Amino acid sequence: MEQGRAGVNFDSLDWLRRNSPAWRLLRADHAALVLSFLGRVFVEENIRSISAVELAGRLEDELFALNERFGEGTYPRTAKAYLDEWAQPDVGWLRKYYLPGSDQVHFDATPAVERALAWVQSLRARSFVGTESRLNIALELLRQMAFGAETNPDVRLAELRHRREELDAEIARVSAGEVDLLDPSAQRDRYQQFVTTARGLLGDFREVEANFRTLDRELRERIATWDRSKGELLDEVVGNRNDIAESDQGRSFHAFYDFLLSPRRQQEFSDLLARVQSLAAIGEPDPRMRGIHYDWLDAAERTQATVRLLSEQLRRFLDDQVSCVPQLSVDIVGVAV
Repeated sequence: MEQGRAGVNFDSLDWLRRNSPAWRLLRADHAALVLSFLGRVFVEENIRSISAVELAGRLEDELFALNERFGEGTYPRTAKAYLDEWAQPDVGWLRKYYLPGSDQVHFDATPAVERALAWVQSLRARSFVGTESRLNIALELLRQMAFGAETNPDVRLAELRHRREELDAEIARVSAGEVDLLDPSAQRDRYQQFVTTARGLLGDFREVEANFRTLDRELRERIATWDRSKGELLDEVVGNRNDIAESDQGRSFHAFYDFLLSPRRQQEFSDLLARVQSLAAIGEPDPRMRGIHYDWLDAAERTQATVRLLSEQLRRFLDDQVSCVPQLSVDIVGVAV
């Protein structure tokens, strides 16, 4: 996973320039090929795992079309050569791995691809840039944090009564026939913000998965170099796996996953989405949004499955380390996120 230092001073930016796979991608001579091809396969199509054979076949078609268009030799290497290069650890644009029980290589994009693509897309001029919805979101977040952390019951009751008064006033206005409608620009503003957030969530899942892999790798390294008692080793392992589950990232992912698994909330989301997609004010709706919640669910399930797999692999790894004392073996799958 990419590492970095806080701030935007010279040293932090220079470190990122030299070490960030996303920055490396943007500087690459064939960045347009990498971003367009990997972006289409892994981001637009939301593919989270694809066999090397299938991905190479798709890239061969892409290379053939580009060489036909720009001249033979524009992209002289084979698809396999490009994919192998993009998966090199010092490049870091593809993750190359084997599925459990399979001897066939598979690929997934790394978070660096999502970051680079998001930055490139942000450079495009937009005919409409809404700001009101983001201000409303910022205010609502502040409100949730301020009152969510408030321990004084009187303060919380005062806020709840204030909200009730506002709601009662709105009910009275609607009952009197005074219905306030969002104007077309406000609708487009909110839809644009929704699309940006919805697409960003898919990229977040890939980064969450990568972070869990990093935590797992760090724990394996700690186990492999452990020089104290095996009892202390098990305490360390179980404690760290619980830390993963109880971390900010673990809790947030678990809450989001629970939301996705709720049939009531899924239905509510589907109904609201259908209504919004049919609004005349937004014009041509983003086709990706039609089933975005199913894409979220697929991505979340893959992340969940990855964590289960990492936990099982770590359990076997730990068994090997303490095999001389079998009673110390421990199943840590139950504390996975």
